[in-house]
Amino acid sequence: MEERKGIVTMKGRPLTLLGSEIEAGDKAPDFEVVANDLTTVKFSSFAGRVCIISSVPSLDTSVCDTMTRRFNEQAGSLGGDVAVLTISMDLPFAQKRWCGAAGVKNLQTLSDYRDASFGKTYGVLIKELRLLARAVFVVDKDGVIRHKQLVGELANEPDYEAVLKAVKELL
Repeated sequence: MEERKGIVTMKGRPLTLLGSEIEAGDKAPDFEVVANDLTTVKFSSFAGRVCIISSVPSLDTSVCDTMTRRFNEQAGSLGGDVAVLTISMDLPFAQKRWCGAAGVKNLQTLSDYRDASFGKTYGVLIKELRLLARAVFVVDKDGVIRHKQLVGELANEPDYEAVLKAVKELL
């Protein structure tokens, strides 16, 4: 598996990403993750919808919490043609608990804990931590990645306005 070093950091410490890098313009690869009810979800099941895929290290950290709450707020105004997915390595039980406590209902949390299918396929699996890097992908209705943000420092938030602009251009 391809290793890419020093693209992201944690508190300034360089980390290694596993998997091939994908870019805007690439066909969005399919992957399998686990829903909060322990069912398997394939990304291909969202075909025909614009998708925001938000990748976070753990919902139980402040930046991931803030990021997911912000995307939940935005998802409420985007309509049914947009699916907002937040993917982490957190167990489905923890994701379900977090969503209940945070009142998150407009997006779907999905777990990559089983085999890191998303992390490896999208090149955001952190080798040293077995967590996902902070990233956002916007995928159009035809399954093409139209916007990508890989946040260089895990402690930083993404550019929310750029994500929202990319989504609105696709609607």
